Amino acid sequence: MILTSKPVIIMGTGGHAKVIADALNLSKVEILGFVTPSLNVGLEFCGKKILGNDLSISQYSVDKVEIVNGVGSLPRQDLRWELAEKIRKLGYRFATVVHPSAVIASDVNLDEGVQIMAGAVIQPKTKIGKDSIINTGVLIDHDCRISENCHIAPGVICSGGVTIGKGTHVGSGTVVTEYRSIKGNCIVAAGSVVYKDILDNTTLIQAKYQK
Repeated sequence: MILTSKPVIIMGTGGHAKVIADALNLSKVEILGFVTPSLNVGLEFCGKKILGNDLSISQYSVDKVEIVNGVGSLPRQDLRWELAEKIRKLGYRFATVVHPSAVIASDVNLDEGVQIMAGAVIQPKTKIGKDSIINTGVLIDHDCRISENCHIAPGVICSGGVTIGKGTHVGSGTVVTEYRSIKGNCIVAAGSVVYKDILDNTTLIQAKYQK
């Protein structure tokens, strides 16, 4: 399921863009092409043309297309979020992407630009904030709150009532226990078990909390 009826332009040509393009193709959404500064206009990527650099989006009417952010998210690297802000200032809207294999409760609230990848399960009364990525195989139980600009990496499990603040990266395979709070701009290392609240700007590495 893809929450747009308009053709889309995908930003980026890395690994995340490939995953996004596959989800769009499976949902039969029209992809006009890709924009990137790293490939020449007219070359092909995932079967579609390179349209130009990021600013070439401005050739298309804001009323006729939506944008999909195919730039990946890594800890302490803000390119994905910076590009989204730049393109929104031009008046464009970002499509919300949901892979057809994802299972999402009927009352889940997905904000603009959210991306839900293959095999994710999101349970009732959960809210996902703007531009956040819920990656492959993530399990989010009831009443969770994921803020904007978060990346919940593949295989993460969030138990019921978990809250995650803006700009936080939760590494692959992490388990967050019931009603824990991870504040903003945190990095949680892959394979962690979060059993107590984590303060803003914290990096969790091998069960050690560092400011």
